[in-house]
Amino acid sequence: MEKKTKTDKDYVAFYKSIIEQDRCPVVICNLAHEIIYMNPASIKNYEKRGGAKLIGKSLLDCHSPESGEKIERVLEWFMESEEHNIVYTFHNEKLNKDVYMVALRDNGRLIGYYEKHECRNAESMEMYDFGNKM
Repeated sequence: MEKKTKTDKDYVAFYKSIIEQDRCPVVICNLAHEIIYMNPASIKNYEKRGGAKLIGKSLLDCHSPESGEKIERVLEWFMESEEHNIVYTFHNEKLNKDVYMVALRDNGRLIGYYEKHECRNAESMEMYDFGNKM
């Protein structure tokens, strides 16, 4: 019996679930800077700016002209090489986190980018805390 090979499409639900469960905001944009996806953490994080209503809008409308120019420069850099894939863009002192722009590629071809947040605070959750106190 021949073993069936899984395709990328077979894993879409898994990939989506990883992003959906991430506690840090993830905002995905296409090459036209259109917000095409926001995970639940980003919807909550950007609630005052419109939350889920930002999907379909231009990311550039959410930034100052100066920030928009920086975003354009990063996108141009991503386009220069398949090896150009991540840029550190901001440190939020108040929340103690770093923000990056990360290239999204399909077989090496740039298809978009996403905003990645990395928190530096130590985890406050107890190890193996299943929420039921004994």
